Amino acid sequence: MLAATTRRSVLLGSAAAALAGPRAFAAALNPALPAGLREEAVIESPAGKRDLLKLTWRPPNYETPLDGFTTPITANDRFFVRYHLANIPTKAELANWSLSIGGDAAEQEVKLSLADLKALPATEITAICQCAGNRRGLFTPHVPGVEWGIGAMGNAVWRGVRLKDVLAKAGVKPGAVEVTVRGADSAVVEATPIFKKSIPLDRAMDDTVLLAYAMNGEDLPLLNGYPVRLIVPGWTGTYWMKHVTRIEVVSKPFDGFWMAKGYRVPKGVFGTDRPFTSQDNEKTSPVTELVVNSLITAPLDGAKVGGAGFAVQGLAWDGGHGIARVEVSLDAGATWQAATLGEDLGRFAFRPWSFAVPAGSGSITVLARATATNGATQPAKLVANPAGYHHNVISTVTVAAG
Repeated sequence: MLAATTRRSVLLGSAAAALAGPRAFAAALNPALPAGLREEAVIESPAGKRDLLKLTWRPPNYETPLDGFTTPITANDRFFVRYHLANIPTKAELANWSLSIGGDAAEQEVKLSLADLKALPATEITAICQCAGNRRGLFTPHVPGVEWGIGAMGNAVWRGVRLKDVLAKAGVKPGAVEVTVRGADSAVVEATPIFKKSIPLDRAMDDTVLLAYAMNGEDLPLLNGYPVRLIVPGWTGTYWMKHVTRIEVVSKPFDGFWMAKGYRVPKGVFGTDRPFTSQDNEKTSPVTELVVNSLITAPLDGAKVGGAGFAVQGLAWDGGHGIARVEVSLDAGATWQAATLGEDLGRFAFRPWSFAVPAGSGSITVLARATATNGATQPAKLVANPAGYHHNVISTVTVAAG
């Protein structure tokens, strides 16, 4: 199912980047990435996908190269793939898919078919799915985990039903605390913890949280959660469960491995509007909301540009406040100038931006930073944490003008 249909080495070094043109994976050119990744990385096309950077095969982890972000909506076949467990169900195995809803804080057990789900009121939202470990490979010093570059993310239009409407079918008892979700993917070794997550009840009841069956106007790709996945706009992708088969309303905090041990950060290091208090402990908190960030999508780092001036383009995003401004510096951050913001696709979506660099020659370093409407701004220095989450340092490219 995951056999490559195309395969080529990722080119390294500024000269190779020029030869590769817009298909070069810019993050792989960064010397901060681990040497093993830079030497072994290849572009492959797993089932239903086209030209993604393979980081691991079992489980499948593929990221979107820079040329997949030329527009604010990420194409389905260029959308990144993230799994923790290696046994991925096939479409044939999912032909008779159903969703069960229950738990000790549910009033009754309910089972829904895909047709039942689609009979509920439908809604759409444009939102970014981003792995909490995006850009982990650029951490200094390096930290363990999948060594993502810049492309463990994507922005799509998701269509489905509100999770709260599905929960209403089962009923929610007083005293409910969290909602747990698991999918149909499984581990090769039985002792491996199942991948199961929980979200706070108040977040589950938010109008923006969906069970989606469509992505950019088409059925979900298999590797992005077909036939139904959870959409939690503004929160990191670890909560966006794929191939959802079971939902439970529970009266106690869920203590499975991927909540109690995985995806956690030192307490208080990253601010959040809606703390996941039922999952806090004395030292750590769960990763939740995305942090404000930006990406320069053109020109490529190391590119040659004309001396008469050139355009810088990029994307900006945050956890749901929306982008207030993007600024660009051409003097190492001494002064900043406003970039032009593009179409607003919603507060959970990528916001395109552009900036015209005036005529010049020689080496030019462009810095870009985004600021959200709540005042949060990208930092100049990395916020260190053991698992390498929330890398959102100011974006930088250096080009040769003339």
